[in-house]
Amino acid sequence: CIYVSPKPDDGTIGRKILEEIVVGNHRPPRPPMDCSTYPNYLSYFWANSNNTRENLGIKKGTVDEWVRCHDDGLPYSQDIESSIKYHQNLTSRGYRVLVYSGDHDSVVPFLGTQAWVRSLNYPIVDDWRAWHIDGQSAGFTITYANDLTFATVKGGGHTAPEYQPERCLAMFGRWISEKSL
Repeated sequence: CIYVSPKPDDGTIGRKILEEIVVGNHRPPRPPMDCSTYPNYLSYFWANSNNTRENLGIKKGTVDEWVRCHDDGLPYSQDIESSIKYHQNLTSRGYRVLVYSGDHDSVVPFLGTQAWVRSLNYPIVDDWRAWHIDGQSAGFTITYANDLTFATVKGGGHTAPEYQPERCLAMFGRWISEKSL
């Protein structure tokens, strides 16, 4: 918001309204600011900003335009019917894996994710239990052999970190530090 954002101290980066940012041909329609998809709209401008691309080290000419959930015209074909064998390959080689789902995900319900994790047929190391943040339930977790952890995030939607950033950060922080959820 140009009216509440402070001006940069060094004066090198001026505030601009979105219409001033030069972007590609797939600019999304602008939803109302109170709409849950408004951050997705803003991400288009952020990702296509020269400043962002420079800071991320994206070389000029390698990516013309970033588009969220772009289904048309991508130069690949989908030919993987199941990822189970890839997960078995990684976990059998000793790679630690964290699989998580928001428990309010209506696109890929956690029960489906839980079913494919179970299909790996790994023995249970730490059985299904709640995990907590500050004494409050943050979801459920189960740990299997081969360093495979499955967790749910209470209140998390399809992109759980978007809906429950504190819970997801705590979950990931504990997992990456090899602590119990």
